[in-house]
Amino acid sequence: MPPRAVYVHVPFCAHRCGYCNFSVVAGRDDLWDKYLDALGRELNAVQGRPPIDTIYFGGGTPTQLGRGHLDRLFTEVKDRFRLADDYEWTVEANPADLDEPSMQVLVDHGVNRISLGIQSFDNAKLATLERNHRRPQITRAVSLVQATGAALCIDLIFGVPAESQSTWETDLKHAVQMHADHISTYGLTFEKGTLFWNRKVRGELIPVDEQRERAMYLTAIDQLQSAGYEHYEISNFARAGARSRHNIVYWTGQSYYAFGPGAARYVDGRRETNHRSTTTYIQRMLAGRSPIAETERLNAEDRARERLIFGLRMLDGVDRDTFQRETGYEFEELCGDVIDKYIQLGMLQSTGGRLRLTREGLLLSDGLWPEFVGE
Repeated sequence: MPPRAVYVHVPFCAHRCGYCNFSVVAGRDDLWDKYLDALGRELNAVQGRPPIDTIYFGGGTPTQLGRGHLDRLFTEVKDRFRLADDYEWTVEANPADLDEPSMQVLVDHGVNRISLGIQSFDNAKLATLERNHRRPQITRAVSLVQATGAALCIDLIFGVPAESQSTWETDLKHAVQMHADHISTYGLTFEKGTLFWNRKVRGELIPVDEQRERAMYLTAIDQLQSAGYEHYEISNFARAGARSRHNIVYWTGQSYYAFGPGAARYVDGRRETNHRSTTTYIQRMLAGRSPIAETERLNAEDRARERLIFGLRMLDGVDRDTFQRETGYEFEELCGDVIDKYIQLGMLQSTGGRLRLTREGLLLSDGLWPEFVGE
């Protein structure tokens, strides 16, 4: 099937947070016009005006762009794709960048889902994370979103150095009190090459211990489920009807378009990733060259293994019959011994024709996946 989802990467930020390992540039407003010129050229490769169900603008911080540039960005994409009647359109935003003019552009174009990178409601924790917003900006941004009727999605980070259990519980409580439609919770990671990694090596940042991080994750599950949220993916919780349809495209192995620096697409069984450097991406596009830095065509078995791994991220798990029909493989053909092993260890369960992670498996899932691909 041709893709019915689009991702657009907007790489601009006011500043780079110490833990960030995404393809972003900070303080480069001078590149906005050239980026839009380059993106327009990449979009020109789309034939016709195909229909799409979901569109996601991520970053970076899309709302870092000024009102005129935001308007041009959205217009460029809408000119290349036709939105389905029941479309989902998500835009990421940071509380410090979202204001009434930019919010109006989002509303005028039909954005119906806004993902706020709040990360925490605690000012001390925000300072540790090097975020450039505090509680007053959060309150204002939430009010702006909710006044439009768009779905409010909140990102939160736990396991920050010196963070207490009570601080994390309070963050979750505030997110619920703000009536967020969707809440994503992520444990802080120290990626090699980031400032946080270097500070950890120098002993300036001490990661929380594994047991404390485990307790925080379990607290998120229990506290959010008690508040009426469905835990539908390892890191994601939603009110009824508010699951991220766009992310489900990734987790269920469907194809999708992607544009911009560092963007990764999956079309016709081929996975392609654009160059991560914003300036290199711009230079290549404006010179009439391909922006692609990596390309890979997965064979049928690799696609099936990937489909199984991503599917197991969802709490619904993977349906045996559907998987066999759509991939041509039985679970046992791919990794029967691995599945049996983790069922015996209590990390997987097979019931009602579905394979899914247990509560214990959710805690250790990242350690399971290498064995599913034969590593």
